[in-house]
Formats: sequence, structure tokens, C-alpha cells
Amino acid sequence: MENNGNIETPMLKLVSFNKLLEHYDNQLNSKDKYLADRAKYVLDAQAPYPELRDGFDDITLLDKHKEVISIILADTFAPVLTNNEIKTASTPFENLVFNSSERFQKILKDAGQGFELEIRNLPMDINYIMKCTIILNFYYGFKMDLKRPLFYDIPDANGVMRHYRILYNADFMEIIPTELSKELSQEDVDELLENFDDLELWKEKIPPNSFISKGFVISNMFDVSAEHSISEIKSTLIGSNKRGNEDFMDSFQDTFRSLFNLKKINVGFAGYDANTNKFLKIYGKGIESYILKGMETESCNSILCDHSYGKLFNENTYVAISNVDKYYEKSGGGQPYKNLYEQGIKSAILAPIADNGVLLGVLELVSTTVNELNSVNANKLDDVMPFIVSAVIRSIEEEENLVDAIIQHECTTVHSSVYWKFQEEAKRFMADELLGNQPIFKEIVFKDVYPLYGQVDIKDSSKERNLSIQRDLMIQLSEINDVLWAAVKKYQLPVYEELMYRVDTYLEEVRDALYTHTEQAIFDFVKEEITPVFVHLKKEDKQLGKLVEGYEAQIDAETESYYDHRRNYDNSVMEANMQLAALLDRKQLDAQRMFPHYFERYKTDGVEHNMYIGSSIANDRNFNELYLSNLRLWQLQVMCDMENKYYTLKSKLPVKLDVASLILVYSASLSIRFRMDEKRFDVDGTYNARYEIIKKRIDKSYIKGTNERLTQKGKLSIVYSQRKDEKEYLRYIKFLKSKGYFTNNIEIVELEGLQGVTGLKAIRAEILYTKDVKSERTYTYEDLMEELKP
Repeated sequence: MENNGNIETPMLKLVSFNKLLEHYDNQLNSKDKYLADRAKYVLDAQAPYPELRDGFDDITLLDKHKEVISIILADTFAPVLTNNEIKTASTPFENLVFNSSERFQKILKDAGQGFELEIRNLPMDINYIMKCTIILNFYYGFKMDLKRPLFYDIPDANGVMRHYRILYNADFMEIIPTELSKELSQEDVDELLENFDDLELWKEKIPPNSFISKGFVISNMFDVSAEHSISEIKSTLIGSNKRGNEDFMDSFQDTFRSLFNLKKINVGFAGYDANTNKFLKIYGKGIESYILKGMETESCNSILCDHSYGKLFNENTYVAISNVDKYYEKSGGGQPYKNLYEQGIKSAILAPIADNGVLLGVLELVSTTVNELNSVNANKLDDVMPFIVSAVIRSIEEEENLVDAIIQHECTTVHSSVYWKFQEEAKRFMADELLGNQPIFKEIVFKDVYPLYGQVDIKDSSKERNLSIQRDLMIQLSEINDVLWAAVKKYQLPVYEELMYRVDTYLEEVRDALYTHTEQAIFDFVKEEITPVFVHLKKEDKQLGKLVEGYEAQIDAETESYYDHRRNYDNSVMEANMQLAALLDRKQLDAQRMFPHYFERYKTDGVEHNMYIGSSIANDRNFNELYLSNLRLWQLQVMCDMENKYYTLKSKLPVKLDVASLILVYSASLSIRFRMDEKRFDVDGTYNARYEIIKKRIDKSYIKGTNERLTQKGKLSIVYSQRKDEKEYLRYIKFLKSKGYFTNNIEIVELEGLQGVTGLKAIRAEILYTKDVKSERTYTYEDLMEELKP
């Protein structure tokens, strides 16, 4: 047994069996002889001990009169059920148990020595107030509801925590006032309803020891471990997005009405955007926000008073308004009372939906009755807020995923610098859909942006690729001929000679030049005519079969052909692209921090990149052409860094390829539009299309009046059309030359006209290389190639 008598309480505790004994008093005159005799037996056993009726606070008497108490309680603790029922006799809301069933005793025994029985969901700091609400209900007659589910958490014999819900039978309790009790008015009760957490106020209205609780309670317990586990699971899974369902809010409001035992309360939600410090309307069928009162969005500072703002944001605790009219008048028509008052709301609870102190939104409970929602029953939300928080977190995640899904479906991958614009459009798309409209994802356009383009391209890539394919085909055909020659020698079959003739014919074709149709013809010839013959030879002749297996061992399973030189070429290109792209991506992080801009890069035979910079992309930042100049200078440096990276890597590649770099300068701003059909950005308008034409053809251009290609290994080519751009880039090159990026070999050349484009010029600057980042020695391309010779 445990006594909590040292804790301050509004009710003095007297254990008494008077109410139960009165039941036996009534049965003395029963016509049922058994009942009358049973009543006489119980009353005779109690008669020598009047304190059992009058009440006592000396808990040692419980042990002293244990046998008599057992007789008094025998009918309420039926022996036939003692091994099934989990049942106790105790004082209310305390852990003082003085009689119990055999099953309850076994549960405590299994818990082990040292286990202390304690009621969960009964914090000591509200124990006093909880007892006050019982007095207000049962003595003063004021309706007050602070019922919350109570549990015992008791480990079983295996150490697994079991959870038991407690149900009280208070039929044998009496509440009696002492001389310390006070008369209470409706105004006193109203004040208590508005100040649940003011313990001193509660002690003032209902002083300590101002009442006597006389009697005992019967506690029936039920093992709810399974339900408890399900609740724990729900707390993480309940967030599935049901906002679009017709009956979502009806069902949700019914849940809260049941929780609060109030038939007419309504539930609303407001979202919160930390970036703008605004409350937002949440879209969904039947979802309302009573503090927004029909508005799409509103500043938190204008919709809340200082008190409610501090409660929701700083303390993350409830704002309970038990009398909206009173506070509307008291505040002079201020918020949040104004919006609630104008909707006929008389009492409300605003509950913060917060995760680790970060506000996600607000749960709104409203009623058209004064005092129906208050600071007392607001505490009921403690049991459900974890589920709501989990639901909102899941909903936010699902919304973000849905936004991403819409963007991915409508637009494919989008760069982070312009993602905000796509989010805006995706949210508008979702709002239209939830409102039942036909949603259309509008095209995204950014106006007045400046383009930058660059490429590090593998020189003569087509030639190198064809050369590797030629070599592989020649080796494969020669290997086939070796097998066929062995078959001819052994079997003297003309069909093998005819096949050799055709193989030799293909060999001659491949030696002269490689055409796409030749490669495909050889592939079909081998697959349809050589392979079946080799399968036959493997079955018929072990010696020839070994030769066939030797040939097959050199054939790549994926390409179904000889794949050695092409593998070396592909691996070299892949490795170069990977290293160059990784370097460019790392450098881009620094550039984005300087000023946000759109960036995309893609791998072909080399690495190309596009950039667009301007105020329309930067969203909330002011653009200045200084940032364009900065990005141009950054691009020059990075292109040189990429060249250095490649020529450090070149000696380790299977195929020693060369690269050449190019930058296109375009001085006019233009518009870019996201092409929904192509899932990519492109320049917008006929005039701006000139930029795309130049970009696509420039790397194939020649120096005017010569057969010399513009792009050369060891040099960076900068193409432009305006004199001011020439001056700007010569200035940058002069600066970077002082930092060891370029030699003095700088030339300006005119380009042959491209289709529909004339007047282009280029700066070609010879790049200085270093063997590694620590080296202070620099090399031109020619020097570097000389150093790298075996």
C-alpha cells in the first residue's frame, strides 16, 4: 500500500465503507432470506468498528481491520472471478490500493521487486486542479469536464511493458464541505475556466482541505497493450493525405466532438509559412480556417495579438478563449477575437502544431457557446496532438512529394535556382484540382536574362570512335577467319570457303573506310550466318569447338561483338566526362553563392554547360550587371581549371584523346521559356533564336579565309560579336594571365559566316597548364605533350 497524504490537496481523504454498508442496511428487511442473512452477517462483522463507517485517515487501520474489510468487500470481489478480473479497491486518483483480485496481485508480483505502482496521465502538477474539477461538478453543480484516460504501465514477467486502462466506480464516494470551503459564483467559475494553469487561483477559490472525500473507489482495469501499440503506430502513419476525400473533415470533426463530448464544436486548420511569417489557407474539401476567415493568406503579426503570438510561437502551447465576446470588447475589436466574433464564435482553442519547437500550423477548435471551450478541456488535446503533428508532417512531406511529382511529370528535373517558380505553379495547379477545376500547368518564362555558354569538347571524337570500331571489327573478322580456315582444312567443304571469302570482303571494306551501313551489315552477317555455323562446329568437332570457344571468350555479352578498342574509347570518354562534370558541379556551388542563376550541364563527347542570370531568376534579389561580369570571369577561370583537370588525367586514360574549349559571349538579354513538350528551357522568340543557332554551330566554324578550325587543343576560344565584349574579355584575360592562367599568345580572329549569322569574331588565348595543384611550374600544351611522352 502507498499513501500520498503528504501532497497538498483540496480534499481531506477519509477511507469509509459507509455508502456500501448502507446498501446492506437496506437489505436487512429483504424478503429474500439469503440476502437478509448475508446483510446481517456483514453488518455484525462491522458493528464493533464504527470507524469503518465514520471514516478514518490512519491507513494502518486498513491492515488492522483487513479481515473485516474483506467481509465487507466480499460481494464486490467475487472469489469466482478473482483470477480473471483485474480489480482493486483504493482511494481515487491515488496509488493507495487496499484490496485487490488475485490476478492484480499476480501482475504486481510479476513486475518484480522494487516496482512502484503509478498512474500514468496524472501529472502531480495538475492533481490538485483535477480534484477541484470533481468538487465543482459533484458539490457545486458546475459542469466541468477534465476526464482523461488513466493507465497503469506494468512490466510482465518477461520485462515487456503492459498497459492497463483504469475505470473508476465512484458509487461509494461522498464529498463533504469543511469550514474552509467557500461559496462560488458563476464569475468565479468563469475565471477558473480562463486560467487552468494558475494553481494559486484554484487554491484561492477552493482552498486546501476545504472538502472531505469520504469513501473508496472500485477500479476495474483492462489490458489495452495492443490498442496502445496500435496508437503508437498510428502516431507515425496517420498522416496519409486524405484532404481530397469528401467526408474527411466530417469524420475529423466527429472525432473531436467525441473527444470533448461536445456535439457542436467545429475544427479548422491554418498552415504556416516560415519564409513569409504568414498563415496560409489549407486546400481540401471542407477545410476551413476560422482565424483567416476566408482569406488565402495573412501575416501572423496582424492576425494575432501579442499574447496569442507568444503562446503559439514562443511557448508552443494552447490559446484558450472561453469568452470571445468579452475579449473582443476588452481588446477594442482586436485580433484574433475580431475574426472569431464576426463568425459568431463564442469560445475557441487555438493549438500549435509544432515539431521540435518549429511551428507547422494551427489547429482551431471553435464553438458557438460561451465557456464550452476553455483552458481546462484544452488539456484534452495533449493525448491527440502527437497524432496531429505526425499527420501534418506526413501531409507536408506528401505535399512536397506531390509538388515534386507534378514538376517532374510536367517539367522533368529542374535546377534549384528556378525551383521556386515551379513550386508556385505546382501549388496553383493543386489548388485548381482541389477546387474541382481543370488544372493546367502554365509555361514558365524568365525575362531579361543574360546567357553564358561553354564547352570542353573532345577533339576529333568521331574519327577516334570510328577508328576504335574499325580495329575491333578487323580483329573480330580475322578471328572468325582463323576458325573457318581450320574447318576448311579439316573438312574441305566449299561452304566454309565461301564464308571465308565474304569475311575477307568485309575486311577489305573496313580497312578502306567505316560506314554505318557496313558496321550493321557485318553485325547481321555474324549473327545470322557465322554464329549458327560455330554452334554446329562446337557440337560436331571438339577440336574446332575449342577454337570457337576461344573466339567466343573475346566477344562482349552486351554488344554481342568484339569490344576492346571501343571499350577503351568509351571508358576514356566516360572517365573524362565524369571528372570534368564533377569539377564543374563543385565550382558551381561557389558561383551560386555569389548570385543565384540557372545552370545546366550535359555530357556528350565532352561537357557543355548553359547559364542564365537575371533578376527574374533570382526571385527576391536585386540584379546588377556586376554579377554578370563576375559570372563571366568565374566561367573563364573554371574553363581553364577543367582543361588542367583533363590534361592531368590524360596520361591515365586508355585512349589519349585531346580536348578543346570554347565560350560563347552574348551581350543582349533574352527570355527563356520552359518547353513543356521537350521538358527543357530554350530561348523564347524568333530574334533570340539567333543565339541558339550560333551555339549549335560555333564549334564547327573556321577562321575566315582559311581551312583552319576555330577550336584548337591548348587554347581557349571566346566567340563574340560586340566590340565592348572584346574589350571586356581582353581585360579578364590580362588579369588571369597575371595569375598564371594564360600565356602572352593571344590572337583575335574573324570567323567565316554561319548559316544566317555573320560578323562573329573570337579571341584565342593559349592556356598555361600545371601538372598538379602544388606545382608552381607552368606548361603550354606543346610543352606538356613533350613532358608526357614515354
